[in-house]
Parts: sequence; C-alpha cells; structure tokens
Amino acid sequence: MLASALTSARPLIRSRARHTAAEPAPRLTSRPLVWLLLAALWIASVGNLALWRALAALPELANGRGLAFGLAFGVAVTALVVMLLSLFNWRWTLKPAIALCLLTAAGGTYFMQTYGVVIDPTMMVNVLLTDGREARELFSWPMVGALLVLGVLPAAMLWRARLRWPGGWHQARTNAIVFVAACAVLALSGGLFFEDLSSTMRNHKQVRYLINPVNTFYSLARVGHRPVQRNGAAVLPLGEDARLAALAPGARPPLVLMVVGETARADHIGLNGYARDTTPELARAGVVSLRNVWSCGTNTAASVPCMFSNLGREAFGDRQANTEGLADVLQRAGLAVLWLDNQAGGCKGVCDRVPKVGYQALAAPGLCSDDGECLDEVMLRDLDARIAQLPPERRARGVVVFMHQMGSHGPAYYKRSPAKFKPFQPECATNALQQCEHAQLLNAYDNTIRYTDHFLASAIDWLKGQQSQWAPAMVYVSDHGESLGENNLYLHGLPYSIAPDVQKRVPWITWLSPAFQQQSGITSACLARQQDVKLSHDNYFHSTLGLLGVQTQVLDRAHDLYGRCRRAQAQAG
Repeated sequence: MLASALTSARPLIRSRARHTAAEPAPRLTSRPLVWLLLAALWIASVGNLALWRALAALPELANGRGLAFGLAFGVAVTALVVMLLSLFNWRWTLKPAIALCLLTAAGGTYFMQTYGVVIDPTMMVNVLLTDGREARELFSWPMVGALLVLGVLPAAMLWRARLRWPGGWHQARTNAIVFVAACAVLALSGGLFFEDLSSTMRNHKQVRYLINPVNTFYSLARVGHRPVQRNGAAVLPLGEDARLAALAPGARPPLVLMVVGETARADHIGLNGYARDTTPELARAGVVSLRNVWSCGTNTAASVPCMFSNLGREAFGDRQANTEGLADVLQRAGLAVLWLDNQAGGCKGVCDRVPKVGYQALAAPGLCSDDGECLDEVMLRDLDARIAQLPPERRARGVVVFMHQMGSHGPAYYKRSPAKFKPFQPECATNALQQCEHAQLLNAYDNTIRYTDHFLASAIDWLKGQQSQWAPAMVYVSDHGESLGENNLYLHGLPYSIAPDVQKRVPWITWLSPAFQQQSGITSACLARQQDVKLSHDNYFHSTLGLLGVQTQVLDRAHDLYGRCRRAQAQAG
C-alpha cells in the first residue's frame, strides 16, 4: 500500500517540483537608505572620474595636507549627492531620481574625460541647441560603453531591487535626519579645509563645473532662470534711425559677402605665420589677415549672437532682454540682406528677421553627402539667382550676403574637406579624437583650414566676376577656436575665463575690390597697418556698419575698424 501511495504521489511531486523550479527566487528586500548611500558613493567616486583626475593634477594636492584635502573633498561631494537624493527618498521618486543622477553623471564623465570640457551654463545652452546631426557625430562605441558601465548597469540593478518602505511619517523623519546629517558632514568637511577649498575654487574655477551631476542640474537651472539666453521670442528693435549715405553719381552699389567661419583658430592660418601653408589661395588673392582677434565666446551659441550684437562681450552676457542685431540694422538701413546657412544648428536667432536659405535648400549634387551634409562651396551655387530674388529697390542700394560655414566643425574633421583638399596625411578619420595620434589629428584639422582657404578664394573669384555691376568685398571672421589635444583638451566650449587662447583667438580676413576701395576710402594698405592691433568680436558689429557706410546712433566709432581707414583717407584727401 505504501508503494502504491508513493507511486500515485510521484506525478504530484514531480509537478510541484517543476512548479517550484519555474518560480523565480524571491528577491531580497532592503532599506531605501542603503541604495541611496550606495548610489551616492558610486556617483561621487566612479561618476566623478574627471573631477578626481583634475584634482590629482593640481600642485595643491602634492603633499600630505593636499591628500587630506582631497579626501575631505570626496566626502563633501558624497554628502552633497546624499543631500540631493534625500529630497527624493520616497516610494515613487527614489528610483527615477537615482537613475537620472547615474545616467547624467555617466554622460558628463564621458564627455569631460574624453574632450576635457566642463559643464557650465554656456555649455548647457550649446547642448540644448545642438541638432540631431551634430549629436550623431559625437556618438561612438566608447561613449556607449561608458554609459552602460557607469550609468545603465547600476541603474538596472537598482530598478530590480525590492525596497522595504516604512510608513509616510517615519519616512519623512528619516529623510529629514539624512538631509541634516549630510549638511553637517558637508559643513564639517568644508570647514576643516576651508582655506584649501577657497583657494582651489578661486585659482581653478573649472573644478566647480566638474562635480557630477550637480554641475548639470545647476547649469540647467541657470539657463531656465535666464531664458533670455536661449529664447528669441521677445526682441527689442535696434538702430531704428539707420540709413545709408546716397551713392555718388556713377558709383556701383556694394556687394559684400560676410562669411561667418566655424571653429577656425588663428594660429593655424598660414597668412598669420603658421608653419604650414594652409592658405595658399588666399595668399595669392591679396587679402588682409588680422592676427590678433579674440572671440566673444567659446562656442557658436555664445559667439554668434554676441558678435552680431552692439553690446560687446561683457554687456551681452549680462543683458536683461534680447535686441535685434547686425543683420536687422543693415536691412533697416535699406540694404538687401540674405543669410545662407550650411549648418544644421542654424544662425542662433541672428537671421530670424531677414531672408534666409537653410542647409536643406542648399543641397546640390556633387557637394552633399547622403546624410544631407554639404561642403561649404554649395553656398556659391546659384548665388546670382538668389540675389536676383531680393527686392530690387534694396539691391540698388547694396547687397549683404551672410554665409554661415560648416568650416572646421568637430569632432569629425575628416568630413569637412573633400579628397582633393587633403594635402596633410595621414589624417584622423574618426570622431573619437583621443584614439588618433596627435599628428593625424592636426592633419585632419589643417585640411579643413585648407578647404576653407579654397572656399574663400572661390568666393573672391565669384565676386571678381560681379565687378561690372557691383563694388564687391568679402569679410571672413570665425566664431571661436578649437583645442586639438593640448593639455588633454579637445573641441571647445570651456568657460571663457579659463578657456585656453586657442579656443578664443580667431582669424579675421578681408578682401576689398579696387572699386570698393575707391568708393569707400577704405584701403587694403590701411588695413594691413592694423594687422597686429588687438581686436575682438566687439568690433564686428560696428566695423560692418562702418564698412557699408551705415549711419546710426548705435554705431560706436571707437570700435569701427574699417571706419578708421575711411576717416584717415578723408583727412588725407
């Protein structure tokens, strides 16, 4: 009977065994505070590799006290993250908050480690205005790996964890205790090494923008608090009294190409004394290159709106409202204005109220790739026809065409020049710049300058073909420079106060036709005498008005480079 009972029970036993084996093992439960502290330690240590690398390189940490300060700084960063997370230490918010912090810290660590950038409000504006095509160029498998290891995997572990939550009142009390304790630890750490902390933050300002993920959240808050930095919806008029002097009998109206360069640094321009001949065509074209020019910012989102403003760098950064800019004043004076944009990122608001042609409409066979990116020469295609479509009454007074280059935009420098304009070999053919030898990186970048040289020379050739009808001229000014691995820095975008000169010193090149020189009184010889005078983007707005003879109260003659030559010629005459 026992054997019979066992035989009959075997199917049930096997069924229960199969059922038991199919069930997942119960997950262990843990207190939320444990995960909060683990996440804070992970973020403060691994998630801040760029911060610790920067601190380790400082001379202040070279002795015993410096090491103790570094340890205290690490404790302070951990306490800061604990303070932040304790505000979200609730059933429905803790996991999303930790996951967001982990992913934010992972992304920040990758870009700060790889390119040597910091995350400040200016960089955040640049990130928010980055288009999909620019973002794709920053994609790489090392970035994916960093995000997975530093952010996704720990976030996935957290998400699978089963947390044991107490009642609401008990949780509120725990959160308050944790917050106060973290504040106390932060104050104690800072107080013990206050002199070291204040000295480090004063002498090495970039450190404050390396603290993950607080740097990102702080920068976003600053940008949100000052929407004027990114919102051009409300724009005040500028130069409402702008007008042009009447053309002399028989004079031809000006036709001026204003080329807004991208990421070109002055010390890689052959005309400025660079060891490599990166500008052979311009050298033959009779241009004048100004060698001591400084940008308004270290990225396009900062520099372009600033250089088109009449305010100057310092006043522009502190502005309380947006105003119209250079293109608006030229149009208000009666000139025909056209903006051609070869960048997907656009004109950053400075061309919003003038006729413009975006990069999609510029596409032409032989000059554009399958992904829609075009070489800068595409802006010269059909230019006559585009100008002919502008109002005839304005064209009779003069035409100004702004051309926004793709130029030397990184990190994929190798995409910015065609095969026949790559004299410097071998070049870095990847967007993971740190994987290339420095010489290859320089080759790829210098090839972009060589192609810009060809583009500008081609623009001058086009202008020479218009001399029977117009008095042509061309001005080229880059928006900012670039770091090419010097001191482990790549690309651009560091805060202006700590950015290296290579990110701020830019080329300014002018070509004037004989007819333009004769009619305006602005001569190439006069400009050549100012080659080494210190100038900046602060001069751009006023000098362009002076170049075209626009009269308005917003013109500051002290900043009008071309007006100096016009006045000198008038006095000599």
